[in-house]
Amino acid sequence: MSLLWHRMDADGSSRPAKFTFPFCYQPHPLCLQAAHEVEQRIARLPEWRDEVAAGKMFGVLVCEDTDGELGFLAAYSGQIGGREDWPWFVPAVFDYLQPDGHFRQEEARITAINHQIVALQHDEELLSLQDTLDRQQAEADKAIAAAKEQMQRDKQRRDKQRKSLPLTPSKGRGDLVFEGLERESQFQKAELRRLKQRWRETIEATRQQLSPRLDAIAQLRQERKRRSDALQRWLFDQFRMLNARGGQRTLTDIFSLTPQRTPPSGAGECCAPKLLQYAYQHGLHPLCMAEFWQGRSPQAEIRHHGQFYPACRGKCKPILEYMLQGLDVDPDPRLAHHNTLTPTVIYADEALVVVNKPAGMTSVPGLTGQESVEEWLLSRYPQAEGPVMVHRLDQDTSGLLVCALTLAAYHHLQRQFLQRTTVKRYVALLDGVPPQRHGTVSLPLRPDPLDRPRQVVDPLHGKPAVTDYDVLDIVNGITRISLMPHTGRTHQLRVHCAHAEGLAAPIVGDPLYGHAGDTSLSSRMYLHAESLAFIHPVTLKPLSFTCPAPF
Repeated sequence: MSLLWHRMDADGSSRPAKFTFPFCYQPHPLCLQAAHEVEQRIARLPEWRDEVAAGKMFGVLVCEDTDGELGFLAAYSGQIGGREDWPWFVPAVFDYLQPDGHFRQEEARITAINHQIVALQHDEELLSLQDTLDRQQAEADKAIAAAKEQMQRDKQRRDKQRKSLPLTPSKGRGDLVFEGLERESQFQKAELRRLKQRWRETIEATRQQLSPRLDAIAQLRQERKRRSDALQRWLFDQFRMLNARGGQRTLTDIFSLTPQRTPPSGAGECCAPKLLQYAYQHGLHPLCMAEFWQGRSPQAEIRHHGQFYPACRGKCKPILEYMLQGLDVDPDPRLAHHNTLTPTVIYADEALVVVNKPAGMTSVPGLTGQESVEEWLLSRYPQAEGPVMVHRLDQDTSGLLVCALTLAAYHHLQRQFLQRTTVKRYVALLDGVPPQRHGTVSLPLRPDPLDRPRQVVDPLHGKPAVTDYDVLDIVNGITRISLMPHTGRTHQLRVHCAHAEGLAAPIVGDPLYGHAGDTSLSSRMYLHAESLAFIHPVTLKPLSFTCPAPF
């Protein structure tokens, strides 16, 4: 067997009956054992130290050989030290970094075009002509503006003169003055036209000199784009992904059936596709898989050293859905209580309903087929008109929701949420201790387009998100905290708690941003919308509801 397949002792752990559902899982004990060996291996590679310390995703795939022997494969996402072929780890699905390969050669041609563009952009004659054109345009604007101002002053003078002329029935001196004023006005208008024409001719002459140089740059840019697009398509066609049925499809084919149509950059270079591809190529039967982070968290995302993470959705979901065909895969554990989750009605009248949503239930219909709060409400209040969901809670969050039964109530309540006049308070358990007992977190957020619904912190393009907090209690490193959001961004509280520039203490059981699986508390995410206050849309009286956290 290949030296990249590392034999292992089951260590008393039974082999899993089904393969890992890669988008939500608890690491199998065999994966934990394999991951520990990978961590030890990484520690013995000093040339990796700095790059891994900066943050890197690793993965393990436990599998059987044809004799039923147990072993594992290891992989890292992308490259380390510019290489995809380090010993002991599985190689890339397609190594496009070979020095004499098509990718490198075409990349060199594109780089040469870039150099040509830069050289032309910094050509002294081009820069001089651009300066001349800018100066001429500025001088033309100034001269024309001055001429117009003078014409306006002269017009005002002529208007006064016309008003002072005597009204006589026969032609006399006044008529001659009037004609003179008209000729002066016509002359100035003609002079303005001649002035504009002179500047147009001057500027056009400079543009004629500049045009061939700008055209050359534009043509090079078009050539660069054409070559870059062609190279990207060629690259995706070289990634021929296998599955357990013996099938094979390129990344181009796989993503052609998705909404985005084309693969995102870096598709096929994550750990999971690399591991499965190598296993299929070498006749190994996959049993279970896990991916884990090593090193510091990125500035925008939230990653914890040693934490296991689900496969990303933007790059990996379409690929893995194809590659796992032929394997008996665990069902999505989030659907385990598909028919058992129901909200509890806290208050109801003709205009609205307040419910306590259980953790694990979606607020609105999703792709899972699980009954949502909205569907549950509509089945019990068929008279409801218009949208019923005024706001939402994450699937993993429990607590209070106010829902509208009339269109007028919906619009009234929605305005309250948009104008931030509602008062919401959440209770959470944090895996760690915040740096301060109370304060405010302000970190702007935006969606990660390649891994929805995950959110990232983005000071430049993110939307403002503000949360007040108060620590209630700390027991054995677990913090009970009160959270008061001023804005309602997706995953706002979860990111503000987990991010290093926030509270640096993720919510217990958070499968996206926390340490899910590291504590016995993590049977759910410990975030609960405990209190909600708003103005009744009909009576206009204040209403306040409290539903204590179930933890």
